[in-house]
Amino acid sequence: MKPFLAATLLLSVAAAYYVYLPLPNTICEPWKLMILDAVFRSFMHMGDLAHDLGLSHHIHVINYFVTQVEVKGPQSSSTVRVTDTAFAGVPARVFEPTTQVKEHHLKRGVVYFHGGGWAMGSGRMRSYDLLCRNMAEELDAVIVSVDYCLAPEAHFPQQYYDALKAATFFLRPEVLAQYSVDPKRVAISGDSAGGNLAAAVVQQMAADSKTTTKFKVQALIYPVLQALDFNTPSYQQNGNVPILYRPVMARFWLEYLNGDYSLVPLLLANNHSALDLTKVPEAVRARVDWTRLLQPAFRKDYRRVSPARGSAQVVEDLPALLDVRAAPLLADDEVLRAVPPAYVMTCEHDVLRDDGLMYAQRLEEAGVAVTRDHYEDGFHGCMVFASWPAKFSVGTRSMRNYIQWLKEHL
Repeated sequence: MKPFLAATLLLSVAAAYYVYLPLPNTICEPWKLMILDAVFRSFMHMGDLAHDLGLSHHIHVINYFVTQVEVKGPQSSSTVRVTDTAFAGVPARVFEPTTQVKEHHLKRGVVYFHGGGWAMGSGRMRSYDLLCRNMAEELDAVIVSVDYCLAPEAHFPQQYYDALKAATFFLRPEVLAQYSVDPKRVAISGDSAGGNLAAAVVQQMAADSKTTTKFKVQALIYPVLQALDFNTPSYQQNGNVPILYRPVMARFWLEYLNGDYSLVPLLLANNHSALDLTKVPEAVRARVDWTRLLQPAFRKDYRRVSPARGSAQVVEDLPALLDVRAAPLLADDEVLRAVPPAYVMTCEHDVLRDDGLMYAQRLEEAGVAVTRDHYEDGFHGCMVFASWPAKFSVGTRSMRNYIQWLKEHL
């Protein structure tokens, strides 16, 4: 009996040690977040182990677990019809409200891109299924949840082109008519990497004179928008805060841009944007200058990390670091002036907080109407954690406020 008790005690201590993380006391439901993060880290560790043993790519392992736990089929209800289809060859799940307000009634439309570092996840996951159902019901809107291609099979610009193709296809007059969508009331939206795709696509489509139907608004949920500075105040403050750690975000960028993981330390040191590198023009640096773009409350006492000397090879190997289709924050003012009004959600305990805040500031300076929605107790990914077993109060609040903004502005 004693050996059993001792083994149980040791396992309990080991589990507690694995789960526990020192978190800010202002973060929402910290113990619940610790447990959620421990599950995610377990998946990532198993993926890394399989990768090191040559059994499978680590992302395939993670996506396998996600598929088994999260992905569900197209199940319609009494209020929402759900179908799987494809737009211009890109898989998508469509959510249509079944309640008929009146004859010939035109609905709102929303094109949504899921998050997951351009490598993981699916619009068919339970969390996105819940989000899109709620949007369809509460907005009386047709929601198109796009399943763009993922790394490691696909790299930039393939994800971007999938997003652009699906969005362009949906805005075709005959497609909008098929779904009874008002062409003057269509939004584009996405979270995290999906927010990146939404921002990049809306920039391209706003500048395209051939596109007759435009998005009325854009809604970006804790978007990732640049990879030149991995030492913004939010990266420095939240580098060890779940669920998106600073090195993990660098790995996602390298996976997206088809770079080697050996470059992670260089990215984290801002070696690729050192002051002596002429391949990064001053005009581009100014577009990510958080010392000017962030308010003092977010700058705090953090210092800029700008190495005097760096490696030009990084930018030469990864030219997409400077491509606005990959990094929408780098777009010039003329491009930004053409985009529609924006909603930008940010979370205090998120490495990507400052990407969203800087983009909101640049949009405002370009004359674009912006609604900033900041959550002091929020963390990366929180909005999709609004249902059991990973239900957070900030997830419920942020989802409710996001949908309410769309209801008022779309």
